[in-house]
Amino acid sequence: MIPAIQSALSGLSAFSTKINSNANNIANAGTEGFKKTRVILSPVTPQGVTGRVERVETPGPMVSEPISEGLELVEQSNVDLGQELPEMTLNARFYEANLKTMKVADEMLGSLLKIKA
Repeated sequence: MIPAIQSALSGLSAFSTKINSNANNIANAGTEGFKKTRVILSPVTPQGVTGRVERVETPGPMVSEPISEGLELVEQSNVDLGQELPEMTLNARFYEANLKTMKVADEMLGSLLKIKA
């Protein structure tokens, strides 16, 4: 029972990190030169998962901006909202699944304790 709770807690933490990364990327999608982050999930022994945040260094699109001496090329953000928004929805569902696992494990533990009483 406790391993299920431990595993679900690590999943909640990992997907919370992924949702925070998505939210930060979406919030900065219009910021010049912003580099998005992504979260890499890795297994943890004996069970569970952890999230590691990495910065994605791919260049964003270049656009011409007017300055006093003419035009200047400026790098935009490398965030693709068409990728970030569905990914954030999916991560929210994974978070909910881990939360449901926690609730079920808690209910099962409560039932077991009532039987022993």
